[in-house]
Amino acid sequence: MKLILVRHGQSQWNLENRFTGWKDVDITEKGKEEARDAGKLLKNEKIDVAYTSKLIRAQHTLEIILEEIGKTDMPVIENQALNERAYGDLEGLNKAETAKKHGEEQVHLWRRSYDVAPPNGESLKDTYNRVVPYYENEIKPALAQNKNVLIVAHGNSLRALIMYLESLSPEEILKREIATGHPIVYEFDDQLKLVHIQN
Repeated sequence: MKLILVRHGQSQWNLENRFTGWKDVDITEKGKEEARDAGKLLKNEKIDVAYTSKLIRAQHTLEIILEEIGKTDMPVIENQALNERAYGDLEGLNKAETAKKHGEEQVHLWRRSYDVAPPNGESLKDTYNRVVPYYENEIKPALAQNKNVLIVAHGNSLRALIMYLESLSPEEILKREIATGHPIVYEFDDQLKLVHIQN
């Protein structure tokens, strides 16, 4: 069985260097291109079911991937548990301007620490605590039925899942960059033991 993770293509606010979080911002032309490229890479994969978040940038990316692989009739399950980490009061703010206002160190702490949340937002730990139970309860049973699963989601919701799948420490996962539109493939044996990772 395979679990394929894809981070959505570049969004408008990625382009503008803004904190996005739960704000519903669509992908750019470059983001659409990244989604098409992901689809081309996945053309020969057998995929049975797809999961995505409630946010348009992930949904639109998935739509383009499914068009590219000719599987537009595939079952798609949308759930808020796969949403990006909420950035609270920082959503919509420019990252560079926010660093000038609050200091580089503080913004780095909000963005890249495991358990420090921005004001009224979520930490990566909070995101982990909603993504992993959803994976365990909803996605893992599909893998157990011998289905190959595609998840199109966000930098931090995928980071939380990767941390869990690869048994990484908070320090290790915080160093991991997840490129937009680039599939990561996890292969499992019949006992759902991870046997191979293709980055």
